[in-house]
Amino acid sequence: MFRRIPVSELVQLQPRRICLIKPSALGDVVQTLPLLPVLKQRYPGAEISWVVNRELRDLVEGHPALSDAIPFERRGGWSAWGNLLGTLRKRRFDLVIDLQGLLRTGVMTLATGAPVRVGLETAREGSHLTLNCLLPETSRQMAAHARYWRVAECLGLGQMSRETLIATSAADSDWAELQLKDLPRPIIAVHPGARWETKRWPVEKFAELMRRADHLWGGTLLILGSKAERPDAARVHQRLQELTMPGHTPTVRNLAGQSTLKQLSALLSRVDFAISNDSGPMHLAAGLGIPTLGIFTCTSALRSGPPGDQHEMISTAVSCAAGYHKICPHRGENHLACLNELDVERVWAGLQRLVHKSGTARLVA
Repeated sequence: MFRRIPVSELVQLQPRRICLIKPSALGDVVQTLPLLPVLKQRYPGAEISWVVNRELRDLVEGHPALSDAIPFERRGGWSAWGNLLGTLRKRRFDLVIDLQGLLRTGVMTLATGAPVRVGLETAREGSHLTLNCLLPETSRQMAAHARYWRVAECLGLGQMSRETLIATSAADSDWAELQLKDLPRPIIAVHPGARWETKRWPVEKFAELMRRADHLWGGTLLILGSKAERPDAARVHQRLQELTMPGHTPTVRNLAGQSTLKQLSALLSRVDFAISNDSGPMHLAAGLGIPTLGIFTCTSALRSGPPGDQHEMISTAVSCAAGYHKICPHRGENHLACLNELDVERVWAGLQRLVHKSGTARLVA
């Protein structure tokens, strides 16, 4: 049985090797990135590794505070799983921080054999049994970004600025510049996709929102998404064309499925505003400092939204709002009521507020 570690002892530690376990998802990984400079500041002599899903590895690699990223193959089978656990054991970590808090990450934590194993109060599926230091005030009632930042606060560095640094290359920047070359400002990035059906605000409503933005401000509408989200991106583009008045052609670029994560980061850092369902790209845009409009249906803007009052979060008002249902629990006329209840008028009002408080500088070339 390992010794329980009081939170107060964390600042006195002198670890040589630190393992941060946060495999997924994109938005959570983005919100964890600001902890890397914190860990490096508190433990300047330590090597910091991050266990992350292979498809997200590109996002964290190259960070100046990170020594290496250890890929996790979610569907790699028993062989890949055994190799990962063996790697974690061989690395002889002194300090492990599990921010995922699931059975699989608890097994990873246990496999390291680290003497200090830190986690959050949200740890479940038995993963809390592998921890010997549980950070207080990290319940699920707190915003996710605030829970993660409790690591910084418990290390005495909560006053540090939150920096979401993505180590993009010159080639990534060149690619982004090429996509945006000669496009009129403001450039509004639009992400109409999401993995959960219950998170996907209807593409018809996205198209109407984009039509209004084009009518009022002109500029460029940049449609983004993963390869799997290409159909929704295409439908939004097509519907926008159908809604546009004859004789006018809005400037639209559909780049869904055409970028790596670092290219996407380089691209988002150059836009003026972002509109998105509750998703990884929403957090990425907000983390990069882009004024962002988040659309929340089945999730909570308070619990899952990004930090900062420069953004606007719009939520549905149905009784089951923020229920975090991946599949709608209702049938009949109440099926996907959260998507139907949130109308264009409310989201449009939110977008106008976002633009107003961001200042007029972003509206001109």
